[in-house]
Amino acid sequence: MDTDLKSALRQQALAARAAGGDAAELTRRLIAALAPHRGKVLAGYWPMRDEADPRPAMEAHDGPVCLPVVTGPARPLLFRTADGRLEPGGFGTSHPPADSAELRPEVLIVPLAGFDRTGNRLGYGGGFYDRTLESLRAAGPVLAIGLAYAVQEIRAIPAEPTDQVLDMIVTDREVILPQAENRDA
Repeated sequence: MDTDLKSALRQQALAARAAGGDAAELTRRLIAALAPHRGKVLAGYWPMRDEADPRPAMEAHDGPVCLPVVTGPARPLLFRTADGRLEPGGFGTSHPPADSAELRPEVLIVPLAGFDRTGNRLGYGGGFYDRTLESLRAAGPVLAIGLAYAVQEIRAIPAEPTDQVLDMIVTDREVILPQAENRDA
């Protein structure tokens, strides 16, 4: 795999993300995408830097909500109840403390640097969400929703065998269903 190409694409997507987009429209689309999943355990994330912010949609979700916890390098994330208490975590994250209840999410809002229409995502290079999605999907159905501004779209992201494809991508301009995009191609 050409790590230089992925690194260049990541930098391009992050530079585009800095320009942002329509945050209110992004929130509206995410709330609508989550509506059919009422009652299911939702995993969101606490945004860092200029990431698209899922918190308004997480607050509007009718069901349990949890946040990811980084437990160490090259390990899947675990998820704890989002009850308003946060502490600093590894890699600049914020997460619930160890005494918060652990949950298994059925729907995940996944942060990303860039995405393409086939459902591939560029993360930050640690592989946390790929490992996590692989583990969760082995145990049962899970819906992975990438959240991004439309300006973060990349024509084609080189995929590796360990990469986990997103089921849906919500942007401030549209909702992309990669399986439908692949059928239309």
